[in-house]
Amino acid sequence: MKVFRGFHHPDLAPACALTIGNFDGVHRGHQAMLALLRSEAAHRGVPSCVMTFEPHPRDYFAKTLNKPDLAPARIATLRDKLQELERCGVDQVVVLPFDARLASQSAQDFIQQVLVQGLGVRYVLVGDDFRFGAQRAGDYAMLDAAGQNLGFDVARMNSYQVRGLRVSSSAVRDALANGDLAAAQALLGRPYSISGHVVHGRKLGRELAATAKGAGDGFRTLNLRFSHWKPAASGIFVVEVDGLAEKALRGVANLGIRPSLDPNDVNGGRVLLETHAFDWPAYLGAEGGYGKIIRVDLLHKLHDELQYNGLDALTKGIAKDCDDAQAWFASRHGETSRQTTRDRI
Repeated sequence: MKVFRGFHHPDLAPACALTIGNFDGVHRGHQAMLALLRSEAAHRGVPSCVMTFEPHPRDYFAKTLNKPDLAPARIATLRDKLQELERCGVDQVVVLPFDARLASQSAQDFIQQVLVQGLGVRYVLVGDDFRFGAQRAGDYAMLDAAGQNLGFDVARMNSYQVRGLRVSSSAVRDALANGDLAAAQALLGRPYSISGHVVHGRKLGRELAATAKGAGDGFRTLNLRFSHWKPAASGIFVVEVDGLAEKALRGVANLGIRPSLDPNDVNGGRVLLETHAFDWPAYLGAEGGYGKIIRVDLLHKLHDELQYNGLDALTKGIAKDCDDAQAWFASRHGETSRQTTRDRI
């Protein structure tokens, strides 16, 4: 899959079948739309293309109007969105920067300058609530009329439902906000996950167990930055980690701002996913995880982030989370629970 920032690139296909949207989460409704897009592209002998926006248009207006509540909680980073679009078989993605120029562009100019001149659209597929252009003046009827005049086909896809529930990014956000990972998985068609490069933190986790009994490697963590200030999910989760060993590693993770730690740490002010794997791969050594690309599947929420009074309390809290996560795995897979974390430290 080819990814382009903007549409002024010599390698961009001269014609395409296109769909437009934010595609936050690339949920099952998006997946159905992309399958239809690929079919229509194949019939026309052109590549399938997704146009998406970064930042999210509502992020832009939230910042411009100084109204942060307008910004939607973000399900996925741009990296994860692009990976899911590639998994869906999309040929190319055009990421448009949503800025003042695009926000003020009229619907008619968007059709002429972006869709026709910029992308050479032969077919455009949109959702049933699609709006575009300045003041959201453009709609399906306008786009369809333009297609008849300018020589491209336009189609609209109705909402996708699972068990009577309309699948949407808003529904996924609600499920994640409520800590309902099973509902999120049903809407996404896969476990909710976050991926990225492992980055350095304060390296406090490996010292925590030593504060209790003076031994052990503590709660070494794999740290991923979530590149948005408002994640759709937050709290403490049971997880599995892919990318470090032949099979997924089980663990527990904190997604959020880490209220018990110094806000001036190396990742202070950033949303971080900190994952403690129960079995650290020996071949990695102490520092071998840094820079590796991993994917963390969030399987079950244990609780919201908590404020602990000191490192001893934080150590005990993490130990309990590990025990609870181990118990969750055991209950799901009929396994015998391992020795408790509290016993180990």
